[in-house]
Amino acid sequence: MATTGPPMAIAPYDQVRAVLKYATSVIAPSKILMGMSLYGYDWEIPWQKGRLASGVSNNSAQNLAQQEQKPIEWDAESASPYFRYQGAQGEREVWFDDALSAATKMNLVYEFGLRGISYWVLGNSFPQNWHLIREAFEVKKL
Repeated sequence: MATTGPPMAIAPYDQVRAVLKYATSVIAPSKILMGMSLYGYDWEIPWQKGRLASGVSNNSAQNLAQQEQKPIEWDAESASPYFRYQGAQGEREVWFDDALSAATKMNLVYEFGLRGISYWVLGNSFPQNWHLIREAFEVKKL
């Protein structure tokens, strides 16, 4: 899992909301599952077009910030956490989801009356997410 795009939120709240606003105008909300990511990306800074960022689980991203003793910042527009740290080859920037960003996006299910959510990269560790799910939704395994 990797990307060549620039450092940014994985699924920015403002963009997810805009897509759902359009989608629910042309598709019945009861037919829509909102995708949620269980991963983040770690970019080399300064970013250069075409340079590959490595994938990281949301849990690993939080652990890395703690290990590197770096504060996790909050981007209000995208409702997403990120941090910078000094890697072996220079400065790095990591964007990922945490419990707050995930809960913020989960609220869109109720706002738009969606069928529910689905996940990308299900095997990645994000323990806080499963607690949020049990509190917010009736879980149906299909």
